[in-house]
Amino acid sequence: MTLGFALIINSILLGVGLAMDAFSVSMANGLNNPKMKANQMTGIASVYAFFQIAMPLIGWICIHTIVEYFKAFEKLIPWIALILLAYIGGKMLLEGIRGEEDEDEDKSVLSLTTLIVQGIATSIDALSVGFTIADYSFIPALVASLIIGVVTFFICMGGLQIGKTFGNKLAGKASILGGVILIGIGLEIFIKGMFF
Repeated sequence: MTLGFALIINSILLGVGLAMDAFSVSMANGLNNPKMKANQMTGIASVYAFFQIAMPLIGWICIHTIVEYFKAFEKLIPWIALILLAYIGGKMLLEGIRGEEDEDEDKSVLSLTTLIVQGIATSIDALSVGFTIADYSFIPALVASLIIGVVTFFICMGGLQIGKTFGNKLAGKASILGGVILIGIGLEIFIKGMFF
C-alpha cells in the first residue's frame, strides 16, 4: 500500500480500536492518582503510545521473517494480557480494600516497571495488526504504526484526565475501582482472544 488517504484513515481507525484498552488503563491510573501532574500524564500516555507503535511493527517484522513462530505465540497473547493486568489490578484492589491508600500519600510515582507492564499488556494484541499491515512495504507500515501511536497518545491523555476527575470525586474508593477496571480489561482481552 502506498502512502495516501486510505492508509491514514485505516490507521486512525485501527488506532482508535487498539487504544481502548490503554484508555481504560489510563482511566484507572487517573483514578488512582487524581493529583497527577501534566508531565506525568504526558509520560504515561507516551509509554502507551510507544508500545502501540512498536507492537504492530514487531508483528509486521514477524510476518516477514518468522511467521510460523509468531502464529504459535499469538495464542499466548490473551493469557499474557490477563496475567499482567490481573496482577496489577489485584494489587491496586487489595491496597484499596486494606485501606492502604492515604490521602496525604504521594501516589504520583507510577513505577517504571508497572508502567511498562501496563504498556505491554494493553498493546500486546496490536502484534496481530502485523497481519493487517503485512502487505504494506516498510515505510507505509511505519507510518501506520506512528499514526496508531499518536491516536493512542491523545486517547490516553483523555483517559487520564477522566480518571483524575472521577478520582477526586471518589476519594478513597478510587484504588478499588481502578483495580476492578484493570482486572476487567484483562478478562475482556482474554475472552475476546480465546473465543472470538
